[in-house]
Amino acid sequence: MTLTVAALYHFTHIDDLEGKRDELLGLCRAEDVYGTLILAKEGINGTIAGPASGIENVIGCLSSWPEINGLEVKYSASSSRAFKRLKVKVKKEIVTMGVPDVDVAKDVGTYVEPKDWNELIERDDVLVVDTRNSYEFGVGRFAGALDPETETFREFPAWAQDLASGEEGSKPTAVAMYCTGGIRCEKATAYMRKLGFVEVYHLKGGILKYLEQVPEKNSLWEGECFVFDERVTVRHGLAEGNYRLCYGCMNPISPDERQSPNFEEGVSCSNCYDSLSNYDRDRFRERQKQINLAKDRGESHFEDRARLR
Repeated sequence: MTLTVAALYHFTHIDDLEGKRDELLGLCRAEDVYGTLILAKEGINGTIAGPASGIENVIGCLSSWPEINGLEVKYSASSSRAFKRLKVKVKKEIVTMGVPDVDVAKDVGTYVEPKDWNELIERDDVLVVDTRNSYEFGVGRFAGALDPETETFREFPAWAQDLASGEEGSKPTAVAMYCTGGIRCEKATAYMRKLGFVEVYHLKGGILKYLEQVPEKNSLWEGECFVFDERVTVRHGLAEGNYRLCYGCMNPISPDERQSPNFEEGVSCSNCYDSLSNYDRDRFRERQKQINLAKDRGESHFEDRARLR
């Protein structure tokens, strides 16, 4: 069975967060939709998967909210259930930067459509910045892009401040930013504008929209794109990728890396093999055993742990 996956976000001001959380939770459960949705006063963000009709109803519900005007949604497909749980959360930020006075709705960089992205990033005066984390950059990136070497988005502001305070002549004339679905780079451009950068661009719809719309023969994308669901990565045309997760360290593992003698399904890979204790190995092996048994029975090993409060 093919399921629909929807990655969505929208920066806006949302009130009655708890009430809207309960509404979404009830609807997703009724429609057999799984994944994660995050609500905050600054908007909504998340990725969900389920039957096409269920996803359509959830998106329709969100689009009916008076605060929502122009919900950004990227659709793709999964050959199996892309999420094991449903989570609908209320947080301080829909993507956590940790800077309280960044108002994305007030001032943000210039959107660039996927069809125009190649021309922009091939300009000599443009610094192309990947706003994702380093492990995502390692799986795939745009040709010539810079990796800020962050482990979380909270580290991005410090990196941006260093760039802004660079020596005379080292500050780039223009900055083009991108991320998986568009939300991180949109918030990052607002922060860059706050730091005084004038010519700031971001890829509308993110890497996912680029891989969907730009033919592979014309693409400047290298590798695969990490996604936060059971598919792990996607390729051009949003086809499912070739990476899998190591559940010992949660790093994406390529087919070549899975040939290593340090790789054991559900237990370890070369990234974590030397750091795991025997206790952890035994625990992970037992977990993988239970996953395999559940799979043989046609069941899910994980339950829906979403809670109303």
